[in-house]
Amino acid sequence: MAFVEKQVSELHENPFTLIGKEWFLLTAGTPERFNTMTCSWGAMGEIWNAPSVTAYVRTNRHTFGFMEEGDTFTISVLPEEYRKALSFCGSHSGRDCDKVKETGLTPVTLNGVPAFEEARLVFVCQKVYSQMMEMDSFVTPETAERFYGSDPMHKMYIGKILAVYEKA
Repeated sequence: MAFVEKQVSELHENPFTLIGKEWFLLTAGTPERFNTMTCSWGAMGEIWNAPSVTAYVRTNRHTFGFMEEGDTFTISVLPEEYRKALSFCGSHSGRDCDKVKETGLTPVTLNGVPAFEEARLVFVCQKVYSQMMEMDSFVTPETAERFYGSDPMHKMYIGKILAVYEKA
C-alpha cells in the first residue's frame, strides 16, 4: 500500500488514543543517518496558527542528538501488529543496536525525512520551538519526583506539521 497525503483537517484521530495507547515512533536525522525511538507522551493541537505536535526526548536518548542537529522529524503511528517493534525501539538504544535490522521495519523517506513503510499514519514536522524542562518549574513536586528522580529531564520540541500521510 502507498501513502496518500492528507490535510490535517481530514483526520479523525483521537490524540489521547494515538499517543497514549497506540504510541508512535519519533524519528530524526537524514535518510542516510537517523535514529528512532518509541514515545507514549506527547501532544497534538494548534499553536501559533499552525497544526503542531509536541514531543519530549530525554537528554540521554540517542535520538536527542539527532533532534538537536536537524530541524525536521517524523511521527510514525504503526498498527497494533507492530507492538513488538514499538516495544523494542522503546527499550533499546540505537547506540547499541540497529533498530531497523532488529525489528524488520522498512525506512522510507517522506518530504526528505525518514519514516517507516509499516506506519498507518505519518506526520512530517518542522521544529519551531524547543526548551529543556526544569525541576523547579513543576507546580507539583511529586510529579517531578515520580517521573524524574535521578533520571535526566526531557527536552520539549514543538513541531509544525508540514505534511500528513495515511496508508491508502
